Amino acid sequence: MKKLITLIVILLLCHFSNAQNSVGKIVSHIIESKALQNVGGENPNRKISVYLPPNYENTKERFPVIYYLHGFMGKDSIYANMKNILDEGIRKHKIRPFILVQVDNYTLYEGSFYSNSSLTGNWDEFMAKELVGFMDKNFRTLANRENRGIAGHSMGGYGAFKIGMLHPEVFSSIYAMSPGLLAMVKEFGANSTSFKEVQKIKTQEELKKTYYPKVLVAVARAWSPNPNNPPFYCDFPFSYDGDKMIINQAVLEKWEANMPVYMVDKYADNLRKMTAIKLDWGRNDSQRFPIQIGMLSQRLENLGINHFAEEYIGDHGNKIWSTDGRVLNDLLPFFNDYLKFD
Repeated sequence: MKKLITLIVILLLCHFSNAQNSVGKIVSHIIESKALQNVGGENPNRKISVYLPPNYENTKERFPVIYYLHGFMGKDSIYANMKNILDEGIRKHKIRPFILVQVDNYTLYEGSFYSNSSLTGNWDEFMAKELVGFMDKNFRTLANRENRGIAGHSMGGYGAFKIGMLHPEVFSSIYAMSPGLLAMVKEFGANSTSFKEVQKIKTQEELKKTYYPKVLVAVARAWSPNPNNPPFYCDFPFSYDGDKMIINQAVLEKWEANMPVYMVDKYADNLRKMTAIKLDWGRNDSQRFPIQIGMLSQRLENLGINHFAEEYIGDHGNKIWSTDGRVLNDLLPFFNDYLKFD
């Protein structure tokens, strides 16, 4: 009987130990950025959260890295449900062990749009150079482009596609989930009410009560900053004199120079260097998403740039970090297929 009890205890301890070892760990750091030194009042010191796979601390193995970009109004936090999905991906063999990092791109106006700006700092440079350098120096990464993927959702999907497109020497694979601001359509189009609304707002307190005008200000501070134009120190491509729309051609060109639908012709050769590219969107999302992602996918097809483009049954956020969602069932398997793990 004593031997049986001892055996049961040993089995239970082994089961407990295996259960403990099957989960990853989240660690956080602050990067004191040189690229994000700015005149717009943004904090250049940025928190990053890093997911380390099970047994990271007990091995000498090196791992590929997924750089995950959060959406508008998001920050760096890898919440418990997100960590569970990452653990589940490894446990269910959706992906081999990997590292994932997410960095705080929240600004005074709630989003950097991952772009270099003379007002708010050089967020593209920070992400593609400083962050990658920090990860390779401080973690056991596989430090080659073939071992790095970039992904994100909404504003982060925009950033993932754009940064990946601009830096094929750094990243080899792109997964953009419901990427926004790819083109000027619907709620952000010239004939929407959004530009009329933002023109009427004079204080940050008023702005915080809105959504589309708040996004426009964040975008304008990134793409068309103007230190001589208070209160938000930026310019917009469209303004109104009563009901008459006035087009600021110079500003419109700046915006289009940052929107992937209009950028891909210039950077087509960069995109052809990618191992894989995937775009997706929810069928029940706001209308601008299927329209602008369709425009981008069609342009990529016309340029002979191989990619995946997939619609799924969902809205903007209900099928992302869930057991039936895109991260577990599509994003992680995508990177398992297209990143190098050795």
